[in-house]
Amino acid sequence: MINCTVSYQKPHQHWLDFELTFSDLDQDKTYLQLPAWRPGRYELGNFAKNIQKFTVTDANGQLVPFRKVTKDRWEVDTESIESIQVKYNYYAAEMNAGSTYLDDEQLYINFVNCMLYSEEQLDLPYHINLKIPQEYEIACGLKKLDTHTLEAPSFYHLAESPLIASPTLTHWQYEVAGHRFHLWFQGQCLLNEEQTINRFRAFTQNQIQMMGEFPADEYHFLYQFLPYRAYHGVEHFNSTVIALGPSEGIVENSTTYADFLGVSSHELFHTWNIIRIRPKEMCPYDYTQENYFPTGFIAEGVTTYYGDLFLVRSGVITKEEYFLELNKLFKRHFENFGRFNHSLVESSFDLWLDGYSAGIPHRKVSIYVKGALVSLILDLTLRDCTEQEHSLDTFMRYLWDYFGKQECGYHLADVQKLVDDLSGGQIDNYFDRFIYGKEPMEITLNQLLYKVGCQLDIAENALHSEGTFGFRANKVGEKWLVQRIEFGSVADEHLALNDELLVINGTQIQDSVEELLAGHQTVKLDIVRNQQTRTLELTTQEDRYFKVYTIAQRDDATEAEKQVFENWLSCSW
Repeated sequence: MINCTVSYQKPHQHWLDFELTFSDLDQDKTYLQLPAWRPGRYELGNFAKNIQKFTVTDANGQLVPFRKVTKDRWEVDTESIESIQVKYNYYAAEMNAGSTYLDDEQLYINFVNCMLYSEEQLDLPYHINLKIPQEYEIACGLKKLDTHTLEAPSFYHLAESPLIASPTLTHWQYEVAGHRFHLWFQGQCLLNEEQTINRFRAFTQNQIQMMGEFPADEYHFLYQFLPYRAYHGVEHFNSTVIALGPSEGIVENSTTYADFLGVSSHELFHTWNIIRIRPKEMCPYDYTQENYFPTGFIAEGVTTYYGDLFLVRSGVITKEEYFLELNKLFKRHFENFGRFNHSLVESSFDLWLDGYSAGIPHRKVSIYVKGALVSLILDLTLRDCTEQEHSLDTFMRYLWDYFGKQECGYHLADVQKLVDDLSGGQIDNYFDRFIYGKEPMEITLNQLLYKVGCQLDIAENALHSEGTFGFRANKVGEKWLVQRIEFGSVADEHLALNDELLVINGTQIQDSVEELLAGHQTVKLDIVRNQQTRTLELTTQEDRYFKVYTIAQRDDATEAEKQVFENWLSCSW
């Protein structure tokens, strides 16, 4: 057992105090490690930068020598010492779905940010005593020993069990298939309880029916409803943290409410996919360094695809609303010109390099966005070539049976073999074209959508800046900045990202770029680049840019195609 006490003195200053006891030590050197990253975000977090003070003492309170051997690893001299006490503080001032935060309203901990472990004792239980006000309630998936004391069976479990402690938590719950699901809200919650629970119960039941069982006794949705714009979710063993805002906008029929439903469904499906159905490269997690893996399109792409699919299948959203979500994916993918340069496998590997930033222009694809679209392709292809006998549903249930339940990781080769087996060898070059390769997907998507009574419409962009000249400018503060340029467009020959637009054809830009571009075949732009003003001239060509991709049902769809459509967007298993 590893005992830990968490306390604080001045919550408004964000400092948390940790006191850990490591016992039964039998080595001359004991190594203490703070994770360098957190599962769910495949980049180095370097959480040790938040530690200010660090001391080690023995059972008698005598100082024990130690030294730092890496940025987040401490070597402690424990010759003839069986027990040590480690004290350190942690600056908890960052708020997102994977961070740790303290103020005078709440204590929010992701233990993977701030809890030390010894590699020799990763499988020992952690006993967590929280020194918090008596009126604070705790939202967490860990076992509660008493009001403010928690227990985790191992560090791996602790790292996957965030908590929110607060006197103002809103708590709702519901049951599906004998499992209890909890919704915890920190912050302003304007949701209707009955409507929200009915919708959550519907998509939860749909997911469990598809996968055949739910792998946790209970599940906790932990929400940080924030007063500013936020959108972020992180999956865990039997819980998720979701940060959304602004809270006043999370109301029925709002865009933020749609985000609330979509990210909640997405994170719940992660309970199977990545938490338990996991790449071999992450079995188990190595918290000390990057865990490179090529199958991000399974871990995140499949989950992104299913997040909204479960909502329409369960009746939480309409078919039209589901199409709007697909259209958003089309827009994000087809306006990302990195799709011509990096494959999904390359972009998955490079998550650890720049996966969560814009990066340099036209370099990479999103494993979430393109991953969702190749999941759509695989789903419809399996349905077509097996006459609806198999689908992506079948694929995920096999992954669950063979890898998730068995607690063994899958390789990319295992995924390829499963696709080949399910299709009876009828799927040619899917991986070479769309997973390893960079082949455009428009034609294949349209062909497959046609077979379910739909089509991929491609229309010209009506905006002059985007459709005619090939650039997108947005007002950032008081400046109009170029924020996207289509490769090979008119703008591509002259403009650069972050150019500031000042004047168009002699008129200073005020509230709109569009009205100053309208009707002109040639435009003169005064811009600022590198703090220098220059004048550029853009002349239109026949080509059109930033085309708009949308899905629509065909009026001439056959009855057979309509039936396949219903099978796709309903519970066909």
